[in-house]
Amino acid sequence: MNLDNCPRCGKLFAKNFREVCVSCIKDIDREYEKCATFLRENRGASIYELSEETGVSVRQITKFIREGRISLINAPNMSYPCEVCATLIREGNMCTDCRAKLIKEVRSAGRLPADETRSSKSGGAYQIGDRLRND
Repeated sequence: MNLDNCPRCGKLFAKNFREVCVSCIKDIDREYEKCATFLRENRGASIYELSEETGVSVRQITKFIREGRISLINAPNMSYPCEVCATLIREGNMCTDCRAKLIKEVRSAGRLPADETRSSKSGGAYQIGDRLRND
């Protein structure tokens, strides 16, 4: 039996398929029901309005969206924060600006100055920049 502390409430529990204890699962399900009920009556609500009216955190609502429990299809004003800059988005984990910045940083990390490239080739050392350049 795997025992763990619940990350939400701190209680010791027998770890199951969910990462939280049974009482927290019930709390989360109640929070979901509050959100679902509010959204049925207020389809145009934003994530912040939903959070304020139901008392459910934006973070938990975002989890509901990512789990597919709350659909954005019938909620035109519903979006959730980008994990990097908190800009509201409707899909993925990052907004397009943060994604472009990450791609640019990854590409530039693969480029090494010319003298480093020569020394790594002649010295037999293999660097990540070499691998990226050859693929």
